[in-house]
Amino acid sequence: MRLEQQYFFVSCSLQDMLRILKVQHIPITHFHEKFAVQLNDTHPSIGVAELMRLLIDGQQMEWAEAWDITTRTFSYTNHTLLPEALECWPLAVLARILPRHLEIIFEINARLLK
Repeated sequence: MRLEQQYFFVSCSLQDMLRILKVQHIPITHFHEKFAVQLNDTHPSIGVAELMRLLIDGQQMEWAEAWDITTRTFSYTNHTLLPEALECWPLAVLARILPRHLEIIFEINARLLK
């Protein structure tokens, strides 16, 4: 349930940002100039995969352009290294609840390893 809650709040926020761009007639390519998203700890980190999904699947953007916008949009701060404070989702749960996001996470990992 925690993953579903995190996804819900992150997705709503990012979709609202996209709506604001549309209302203000700002090109999607300027997303990172209009919004800065600070991830405080691991809890909302699904936002990276969600923005990629919204840009690739929803806006038909190519991977490289979507990744450029995503990396320019998000910043991350980790406040602790205690294992119990770090969000961790079993792979099977992520695959069942957010299969497209898991594909995107695997692709991000593969590209970073390359």
